[in-house]
Amino acid sequence: MTDRFPLEGGCDCRRIRFRMETAPLFVHCCHCRWCQRETGSAFALNAMIETDRLTLAGDAPELVDTPSASGRGQLIARCPTCRVAVWSHYGGAGRAVAFVRVGTLDDPDALPPDIHIFTASKQPWVVLPPGSTAVPEFYDRNEHWPKASLARREALRAKLRQGEPGPR
Repeated sequence: MTDRFPLEGGCDCRRIRFRMETAPLFVHCCHCRWCQRETGSAFALNAMIETDRLTLAGDAPELVDTPSASGRGQLIARCPTCRVAVWSHYGGAGRAVAFVRVGTLDDPDALPPDIHIFTASKQPWVVLPPGSTAVPEFYDRNEHWPKASLARREALRAKLRQGEPGPR
């Protein structure tokens, strides 16, 4: 993880600009077929961060309600002009956690994946780096997340009991 925070990012037309104020909780490289279809690529690289640690520095994105493999749906935050997806909110944590598309960061090299998930369905020509953490499906958070991220998750759960945070 980098100590270069905050990190800024946005869409192609620069109408949507945002800043990740702190390091994310965890970075997933998801190789599931759903992410492949949704992105039109071999995988999706998402940095999970509490939405209240994500600051809008431009216009607000449009939230597009879409189906998901879990059946709980997801909200994809897209620029209303260029249509680039900048982050998503999944059914589990709702709007409290943003899955920032790492490729929309001005410095995407700053956030390599912490884990490769759903590798059982990865494209056969994708070769994972030696020594990378990879699992065939999903994973046990307690086994893979750093202690600091687990503590932040618990703090977020306490916050959610009092009301769901939104972007600043």
